[in-house]
Amino acid sequence: MNKYLLTIPAMAIALASQAQQGSPLTSKDYEHAESFMSYNVAPFIDRADVRPNWLPGDKFWYRVLTAQGSEFVLVDPVKKTREAAFDHEKLAQVLSAASGNKYEANMLPFQTISFSADGKTLSFSADGKHWQYDLGTDIITPGADKGKTERGGFQGRRGKTEEVLSPDGNRAAFIKDYNLWVRDVKTGNQTQLTTDGIKDFGYATDNAGWQSSDAAILRWSPDSKKIATFKQDQRKVNSMYLVTTNVGSPTLKEWKYALPGNEIAMISRVVIDVDNAKVIALQVAPDAHRATLSDDISSSGTFDDVDWNADASKLAFVSTSRDHKNEKFRIADAATGAVKEIFEETVKTQYESGWGAINWKYLAKTNEIIWFSERDNWGHLYLYDALTGKVKNQITKGDFVVTKLVKVDEKTRTIYFIAGGLEKENPYFSQFCKIGFDGKHFTVLTPEEGNHNVTFSPGGNYFVDSYSKPDVAPVTILRDMSGKLLADLEKGDVSRLVATGWHAPTPVKLIAHDGKTDIYGLVFTPTKMDAGKKYPVIDYIYPGPQGGSVGSWSFAASRGDNQSLAELGFIVVVIEGTSNPLRSKSFHDMSYGNMSENTLPDQIASIRQLSAKYPMDTTKVGIWGHSGGGFATAAAMFRYPDFFKVGISESGNHDNRNYEDDWGERYDGLVGNSDYAAHANELYAKNLKGKLMLAHGMMDNNVPPYNTLLVVEALEKANKDYDLVIFPNSQHGYGAYSPYMMRRRWDYFVKNLLGVDPPHEYVLKSKTDPRNR
Repeated sequence: MNKYLLTIPAMAIALASQAQQGSPLTSKDYEHAESFMSYNVAPFIDRADVRPNWLPGDKFWYRVLTAQGSEFVLVDPVKKTREAAFDHEKLAQVLSAASGNKYEANMLPFQTISFSADGKTLSFSADGKHWQYDLGTDIITPGADKGKTERGGFQGRRGKTEEVLSPDGNRAAFIKDYNLWVRDVKTGNQTQLTTDGIKDFGYATDNAGWQSSDAAILRWSPDSKKIATFKQDQRKVNSMYLVTTNVGSPTLKEWKYALPGNEIAMISRVVIDVDNAKVIALQVAPDAHRATLSDDISSSGTFDDVDWNADASKLAFVSTSRDHKNEKFRIADAATGAVKEIFEETVKTQYESGWGAINWKYLAKTNEIIWFSERDNWGHLYLYDALTGKVKNQITKGDFVVTKLVKVDEKTRTIYFIAGGLEKENPYFSQFCKIGFDGKHFTVLTPEEGNHNVTFSPGGNYFVDSYSKPDVAPVTILRDMSGKLLADLEKGDVSRLVATGWHAPTPVKLIAHDGKTDIYGLVFTPTKMDAGKKYPVIDYIYPGPQGGSVGSWSFAASRGDNQSLAELGFIVVVIEGTSNPLRSKSFHDMSYGNMSENTLPDQIASIRQLSAKYPMDTTKVGIWGHSGGGFATAAAMFRYPDFFKVGISESGNHDNRNYEDDWGERYDGLVGNSDYAAHANELYAKNLKGKLMLAHGMMDNNVPPYNTLLVVEALEKANKDYDLVIFPNSQHGYGAYSPYMMRRRWDYFVKNLLGVDPPHEYVLKSKTDPRNR
């Protein structure tokens, strides 16, 4: 083994002693548990992570971690070759000589490289200097300073400029004094495009209540001459307030944050002729939403629910009703602002556009629209006539879900998409597929078993596919868009990790609380289990309904601290319950109108089923979660107090009357149509029997801390004991304080569920993989 790599510590080989009832856990026990955290298991995983860096001609390079260190690989899809990106040994020699430091071929002091346009020179940074390496002559020289952003360079949406660059790269749009401006990238000259923007009624403003920034939300036209955006009216929207904790007077933070039933922000859509600084208002009533998604894609720095045609004469867009039950597809004349309504779709619950993508496409050349709908109970694609608004044909069919529309080839009339539900083993495994506009020639391009993650070449001719399972390491290959295998790239190797005592979680298939619906999950058990002993259970939960507890069904050697908790003497379960997404429409809607169900009946049913196979002590069940999981945890402790005995509720939206409007109104319905009060956790706090810890960041602008304080107040009124952890200046995530929260979580379960004392104030010791130093 290379001397720069970590040796396997004795404590990671020898399993920590199992605590007997009444015997306290020691720091050694916690050290053993911590050895299963990501920063400790990562150094023992080889060839598992491939991130292509694309070059001209669809070539790409990647760096892969090995048992000895790392390698840089260059792939040419045209030639179907995979080879070393350079002579590692030679570069190590010349760099050592030039820098005065000793380097080895498999432990080079950089992680990123760049090639010259002709591919003959390599550039990288090491030892605080920039170097250029001639691949033909093996001559290395100090290069130009590449550390500073060149003038006119786009720094990214969350960078200092908060600009959105035009497709041709010549102009950047930004907000100034509530109006939209553009900056000429070459000259730096700034031009004001709008003049009537005012506070709380400005152009392109990024505020979705729980997601906000100074970025401009807009969509440039393909010719870089027009901008599609909106003027957002927040003047009647209530404000939310948070106060910093500091020595001296606190700072009051205020922003617009509508609650269910309140006045909400409305957007008036516009097209801006950039060359003439002319604003064309679209002739349509203001919309309640700027995108149909519920996650942060709606604040992605682009304008998601719009689509330009090629010559920017038309703008297609979708208007979503406040309750997400109605979608109107419209096309605007970009010159006049005239709007034609093409068709609409109305559903009983909530319309789903897709997951992480807007799954529709306007095809102006053929006057067609590709549209996503769950009208047959599954998420599928439909072909519409853009002139008549009539359905021409259903494109995809079957008991599976189109999760992402990836690419539309109008010449061959072929659609490329990601689908879930095609593999019998697990409906959450995703695959990359293609199909004709007419619904014929359906082809799965990634036929191997497992969950597939694909990355596409800039030219659109190739893709890198990494497929795996929760308990099977990834394999990475290269294919062309017909699905033809071009090269085997890497096969993940966890043999060194297994040698430390690690084992993967066990995927399980269970039956939901209704007694008939299949649900899926993962079980984490201690690496050493005592025969005849029963283990307390910890249920990690995130109920969605826009996501689920498992999150990714790909391989992950460490999923948070689930295995670490198991090592402390627990069996940990993670269950995707009914109402989680990526299944059928009826599955997703099973708790519509009552989010407070939180998949809890499924969690209980699953644990009872698992106890027939695993040595679980179902008289000692704990539960924890963050955000929606915090909401679910408190609900579990209050509504099922005889089943769940210990809970840790982090940053929960305990009363959706106190959370942003678009969340509850989408999944519970509008106020008046849904009994929000009946779903509020504080109303059931009096039922608490077990041990409950609440935690919240006091500067949480996603789920305001008043949600947890409502529960605190109710517990005190009911004369109930509870524990509280607050992070005075933290937002929704606890940032630097996350290790502290994790340690407190371990301590709480060890003391109250396992029934023994934890070590006093153990310090988690995060590390860096030595191969990445």
